[in-house]
Amino acid sequence: MDANASPVTTPGFPLTRRPMRRLAIAALLTLLFVGSVQAASPRLASEAEGYAPEGSCAGCHQEQTAAWQDSDHGWAMREATPDNVLGDFADARFAEGDVKAHFHREDERFLVTLEGPGEPEATREIAYTFGYFPLQQYLIEMPGGRLQSLTIAWDSREAEDGGQRWFSLYPGQAFTPDDPLHWQGRYQNWNAMCADCHSTNLQKHYDPTTDSFATTWHEQSVGCQSCHGPSRQHLEWAETWSPRSDDPSPPRDEMSATDKGLGVDLDAISGQQLVGQCARCHSRRQPLGMGPAHGQPLLDSALPSLLTERLYHADGQIQGEVYVYGSFAQSRMYQEGVTCTNCHDPHTNRLRLEGNAVCTQCHNAAPPSRFPGITPTDYDSVEHHHHPPGSEGAQCVSCHMPETTYMVVDPRRDHSFRVPRPDLNEATGSPDACTSCHDDMAPERAATSIATWFGDLARAEGGATHYGEIFAAARQGRDDALPHLQRLAADEGTPAIVRATAVDALADFGVPALPTLEAALVDEAGLVRAAGVPAFARAPDAARVALLLPLLDDPLLAVRDEVVKALAGVSLMRLPEARRDDLLRARRDYERRLRENADLPGNRLNLAVLLSRSGRADEAITHYRAALAMDPYFLPARSNLITLLSQRGKAQEAQRVLEDGLALEDMPPTDRAHLAYLLALSLAEAQRFDEALSWLDRAAEWRPEHVRTHYNRALLLDRLGRKPQALAALERGLSLAPEAPDLLYAAVYLNAAAGNIPQALSHLERLRRLQPDDPRLQRLERQLQRQ
Repeated sequence: MDANASPVTTPGFPLTRRPMRRLAIAALLTLLFVGSVQAASPRLASEAEGYAPEGSCAGCHQEQTAAWQDSDHGWAMREATPDNVLGDFADARFAEGDVKAHFHREDERFLVTLEGPGEPEATREIAYTFGYFPLQQYLIEMPGGRLQSLTIAWDSREAEDGGQRWFSLYPGQAFTPDDPLHWQGRYQNWNAMCADCHSTNLQKHYDPTTDSFATTWHEQSVGCQSCHGPSRQHLEWAETWSPRSDDPSPPRDEMSATDKGLGVDLDAISGQQLVGQCARCHSRRQPLGMGPAHGQPLLDSALPSLLTERLYHADGQIQGEVYVYGSFAQSRMYQEGVTCTNCHDPHTNRLRLEGNAVCTQCHNAAPPSRFPGITPTDYDSVEHHHHPPGSEGAQCVSCHMPETTYMVVDPRRDHSFRVPRPDLNEATGSPDACTSCHDDMAPERAATSIATWFGDLARAEGGATHYGEIFAAARQGRDDALPHLQRLAADEGTPAIVRATAVDALADFGVPALPTLEAALVDEAGLVRAAGVPAFARAPDAARVALLLPLLDDPLLAVRDEVVKALAGVSLMRLPEARRDDLLRARRDYERRLRENADLPGNRLNLAVLLSRSGRADEAITHYRAALAMDPYFLPARSNLITLLSQRGKAQEAQRVLEDGLALEDMPPTDRAHLAYLLALSLAEAQRFDEALSWLDRAAEWRPEHVRTHYNRALLLDRLGRKPQALAALERGLSLAPEAPDLLYAAVYLNAAAGNIPQALSHLERLRRLQPDDPRLQRLERQLQRQ
């Protein structure tokens, strides 16, 4: 994990990133409720500049209003009334392990009596409903202005489909109240996690000092003005416009949305801009604290997540709960200007057509396929899909949009519209549509079938290494990923989100990656520029100023924010005098927005990073600790805190933070391995080599695919005089990354020291093929031959 990482957080719950665990985290409740008082519940905003009164659109737009009424947007959030509550509150009971719930009513009040580990029985009133299909959740008012979401939800599917029941969003798991995944915890908090996308013109009003909210909204659900923007001027236009003969305005049906007083003309913007309007909510992202920013580019309101581990498989398929945009932005459809509304009705939210018709409305009129023998009119045919007509396998979405189920009952389709590639299964470790459906089929057999039907897919896609293979190698820490990442980052024909992910990965490769990283700073794609900036945060001041200061004028706020964070700590004296005030203003604005949104661990992390780089280490430590109190499993905050404490000479305190992390139950193995790796390096630096080796052994066990662990383990074993084991560790690393220069250099020297000259020469020959112009290798070869 990059110590400067700035992870993306997204409204939406529940999170399901960790396996089952039971633990008590001391002091978390202290953080959650310290200084808080019973604040007013979320309420109608007293002022809403530019917004028309709720329901104003219905008078003229009756058809659209009727379509919206029973949509996902219309049901996003409602008061808990008999018309809105779908769950069974007629003395219904739920029990799973130590968790018990009793759902009942008192007249018009909907109540739930809850009991669980560390949670004495207590009765709470349901304040609001949240969503409606395939599940409905329920919100409870809590101190500090919070609304908290129950983790027991109502399955609103039909009974024959398994629905009409209460179920746990975390089956088999039970959390104590001090756990962030408990219904009272941070990750079930509506204000921080979901509010801005489930209500219209929501103002969070978070106070980081008391950790409390005074949240307001203009409309409780996702109404017309969530997408079309504030509409008071449009309402005024509608009330005053008349088709007078002397009016110079164009006829009404020829007027644009802006002519009619709307701030956003959805018909006039490009396809990618329109997708960006939806992606303000339908994405995994880091909000920038600017509100919805109607009509503005996506990167003026949020920084979308890249194709990072745990959110996406190495080949870009969805893995975590990522809300569509990141997968769609990889697709050829997105590159060609296809929008969400080409397939989905924007008011009902439903598909415009059923079954394959939603695809063939365009694709059976498309140019001939790249696959030989497939004509423009037979995509919906056995000759193309090779499955019985009408079967599940004959549906376009089964192969090109495979499902992943979230929240137990909610299957969501991957929107990258990729061609199934079972031939990449071994290289990427990613699933494929063929063997996910035919679970008794080996990937090799599926790959053979695809090749028989459609030819060599790798050749059809240009013959280049698929980016899934490149990202898989980078995730393993393999040095041989470098040239492939550089090519990928520079390929303007590749989707920007893929290129930005490559740029982000290149930051770990140091000096050899600098030319590509510098080029990223002036790339046409804003997401690529934003990904390139953090790599220079630790560059010498003069280089930082020269490379990054011009981007302080970047048209996109997300890029400017990254620049402000990367320039933090640079003396103002190094800046041209005319730019000093510009940087100070931008930094103050950025810090203000970070503080106003420091209600989640990722946001606290970003604030702490800025403070740390600005020389305010004590404040940064406070916020890193606050992030860990919100979520002790939050690895970036723990890694950064360890680094900062070590830099300040607090080695024992840093080690305690490491050990506290390693002591957490059921931490994901890769996170545990990362902490073990950091602890081993710290112990080795303190000359405690035996302890360091013990932790490297465990790191290799927990994350066997991580190349640098094997490299450092080999060097440490050699230092301890255990040369056979050192060579074995190197060979394990080379089996993962056979062209990694560092591993090959080490293999040459260790084999030579052990008298294994033929083996040393063999590794040296591999090095020479990789680096034919390195003069050191010729000298080394002569030395070995003399031996």
